[in-house]
Amino acid sequence: MILSIEVNHTDIQVELLPSSSSKALEELLKSGPLVIPMKDYAHMEKFGDLGVRLPRNDQHITTKAGDVILSEGNLLVIYYAPNTWNFTRLGRVVNLTEKELKKVLGKGNITATLTLQNPDKKGVQA
Repeated sequence: MILSIEVNHTDIQVELLPSSSSKALEELLKSGPLVIPMKDYAHMEKFGDLGVRLPRNDQHITTKAGDVILSEGNLLVIYYAPNTWNFTRLGRVVNLTEKELKKVLGKGNITATLTLQNPDKKGVQA
């Protein structure tokens, strides 16, 4: 399944990994788009509260730019630099390079709109 995260008029496509966490996120989004205010943290990530708790499948991992993570069961995190901690990996950005992702996410806070799309549907960049 592909998660679409619209930020600054750009569609960030995330291929979701199979897990109970991703399935719960898919179920949440079946009722419609979710808009999440996201803050910048330490010039390596954007994070925002999903408003619900999802199942955790935490592992000690080092993130890479483009990793989309569930943190603490309720925070959606988009990484654009590495970090090592206990996280649940939800998926990975598949349509943007690290440089493009950093440009789209910009500096400071953002608003992200999450929707599901069919795996064969191609996203459109503005």
